[in-house]
Amino acid sequence: MRTAIISDIHSNLEALEKALEIIKQKNIDEIVCLGDIVGYGANPNECLSLVRQNTQHIILGNHDEGAVSLRQIEDFNPYARQAAIWTNEHLTEVNKEFIQSLPRTIELNGLLFAHSSPFEPEEWHYLLSPAEAQINFKHFSQMICFVGHSHAPVIFSEDFWTKEITRGKRFIVNVGSVGQPRDLNPRLSFGIFDAESWTYENIRSEYDVKTASEKIRDAGLPKQLADRILVGR
Repeated sequence: MRTAIISDIHSNLEALEKALEIIKQKNIDEIVCLGDIVGYGANPNECLSLVRQNTQHIILGNHDEGAVSLRQIEDFNPYARQAAIWTNEHLTEVNKEFIQSLPRTIELNGLLFAHSSPFEPEEWHYLLSPAEAQINFKHFSQMICFVGHSHAPVIFSEDFWTKEITRGKRFIVNVGSVGQPRDLNPRLSFGIFDAESWTYENIRSEYDVKTASEKIRDAGLPKQLADRILVGR
């Protein structure tokens, strides 16, 4: 079983289309989406439609929640709040209802999937350091938990030292962001896990980021959101 794990698309249709193109070439059995399909970018409905066409395994992200429940965006920065309000105004009612139906975690094939963290997933905690990962290992029983949210790909191991997925050890894997990487690398990021060989691969790829950036500007969204995807920050 080969599973592609995508996350943090953020209404970036060009990045999502490229990621799905790569996935089709990789002999993938199923796709899991870790949420934040919308927010920041200019194509929320198109991205939701495309994700729904390709998988039933979809988790709620904090920007998805914020786009349908504006009272949840108090902690967003000004650009994120503006994007959430814009997204709320542009989402179809069908897509709003769909977002409201999404779970916060999924267990699939003995693996756990969450948007932010296995510890209090409803609080949208960031998992940025080995110390924070250690706290989270106490809150799930599976060998691997896949997350997104921080937009930066990384592997945390329970023993602190192991940097690659291996049998017999426990891991938290951040697959990075399809639509808005923030590790100073503008190439889209997602993961592929092979349950037979018990291996994980982080995929990075260029896409038509110029068009995605121009769409954000043309939509009247903050210029800063258009600029940041060009440099991956």
